[in-house]
Amino acid sequence: MNAPISTQTLATPAKADRFATHVVKNQADFPFGFNAFEDDVVLKAVIERDAPWAAAKCSAIGQLAGDEGIQELARQANRNIPELKTHDRYGNRIDWVDFHPSWHQLMGLAWQHEVPTLSWTAKEAHPHLARAVLSYLWNQVEQGTGCPTGMAYASYAGFSHEPALKIWAEKSLGTVYENSRREVADKPSVVVGYAMTEKQGGSDLRETQTTAVYSHTADYHGATAHWYELTGHKWFCSVPQSDGFFTLAKVNGGVTCFFLPRTLPDGSFNRFFIQRLKDKAGNRSNASSEVEFSGTLAIRVGEEGKGLREILSHSHLTRLDFAVGSAGLMRQVLTLTLNHTTTRGGFGSSLAKRPMMVNVLADMAVEVEASTLMALRVARATDYLDTDAKEKAFARITTPMAKYFNCSRVVAVANEALQCHGGNGFVEDGPMARLYREAPLNSVWEGSANMMCMDVRRAMQKDPSCRDALMAELKGVQGMDSRFDAYVTTTSRLLKEMVDDEFLARPATEAVARSVQGMELLRHSTPEVIDIFMKTRIGGINNNWGVMFGTLGPGVSQAQADIVVERARVKR
Repeated sequence: MNAPISTQTLATPAKADRFATHVVKNQADFPFGFNAFEDDVVLKAVIERDAPWAAAKCSAIGQLAGDEGIQELARQANRNIPELKTHDRYGNRIDWVDFHPSWHQLMGLAWQHEVPTLSWTAKEAHPHLARAVLSYLWNQVEQGTGCPTGMAYASYAGFSHEPALKIWAEKSLGTVYENSRREVADKPSVVVGYAMTEKQGGSDLRETQTTAVYSHTADYHGATAHWYELTGHKWFCSVPQSDGFFTLAKVNGGVTCFFLPRTLPDGSFNRFFIQRLKDKAGNRSNASSEVEFSGTLAIRVGEEGKGLREILSHSHLTRLDFAVGSAGLMRQVLTLTLNHTTTRGGFGSSLAKRPMMVNVLADMAVEVEASTLMALRVARATDYLDTDAKEKAFARITTPMAKYFNCSRVVAVANEALQCHGGNGFVEDGPMARLYREAPLNSVWEGSANMMCMDVRRAMQKDPSCRDALMAELKGVQGMDSRFDAYVTTTSRLLKEMVDDEFLARPATEAVARSVQGMELLRHSTPEVIDIFMKTRIGGINNNWGVMFGTLGPGVSQAQADIVVERARVKR
């Protein structure tokens, strides 16, 4: 028989919050609230030594790099990617690119803080070095705007040597960014792009198939300009919404340099047709494109048939900027990694205190410091291109070397940083996934690794003073460390062999990189950093350094590694 139903009210369990299943804890601290210049002991020391007048400018950008709101602009710019607008609502061809407002805010900040211009406007010592530090810091803000700032920096060299482009030289020094299609005379500053690469040639610009035919000569803002009509297709055109572009075309079979304004003197738009935007793995905030020239008007720069020589005066600067920018990206991922591992715990302590992690972090810190000092030494040499033959020769060989090494090495640094973040680094909520995709880009822009090593070899073949200038510089620290002295001796022999054998170009170029890094560390770093570098990067097999970060080997103590990690912190 069924039991009677009780009329007594049953006890009701307390209503639970369905979302309160756990308390969120042991997540890393937000990676903001620091100054990427003031808190970076390596970078600040460089400016104190060589360009103290620029410290306030560097500090201002350093503050932006560590600001949460500015980093949010970078995130938005990469999530809301550029959109090609070939026609307006009425069917008129416009060939324009729309960007999220965050992109333009970042561009405005870059121009305001003189990232593209400081090297050309400053009157104090070492303006190229100071500008390189600004670029290093700006690349920690948003790498996608690093492309137009770097091209604007390099473009002044081309403008200043061509009388017909005097107005462009003046406007390229402006510090007020304006996103418009107004004619150059009406703008406070200009954005400049480059359209060089073609499908059939890649890095071999001698294979340019675009042709140019003389059109007319006319006054152009008070100067005489020789105009040509261009026909052809460019496979990669950077920043296609720029106000003007340097490009190459053949005149009677000779590769010639031209400058192509988007808006012509009468206010009409030039025949510059954007075919599509590239769907890139990284660098999403920046637009890269394919463009078509068909009766497109451009001003000849330099002599007919001398275009490769003309454009090389710019490429030195863009290559330097890529080497500096990649070092800046390395610094950014190191900063993020130190923050994550220090403020997240595991296995009874913060991750940064675990012995294996200390090995990884110290190894990364040494690599970043060495790469930074190397890039900035090349920037310092650039300050003497017109006044010191030895520095010019040194820069000639070390610029492609630094571009090769830093732009290749940053990929390994970013990969290790991602591993330190674990799964948290592989999702789009934070910056690491974006930086990981960004890391390989500079290695393929402005010439791949093999092209850079080939250029190092070509420099020594054509001008033996390049090798002499390098070896003289390395001898400046001779006697400070016997390990380094032995490595330089080996490097010297390898360079001689490389001149005769292209097969050795890459190991020889890497040996130059490690030699310049070691030299700069001996001059400017601490005993702990120097010792680790000498034991691991040039110490040979006896010290057992592997190719992966975190394999410093038995010659390095954890106490020594702790000191190096602490030196690298920017958020304490």
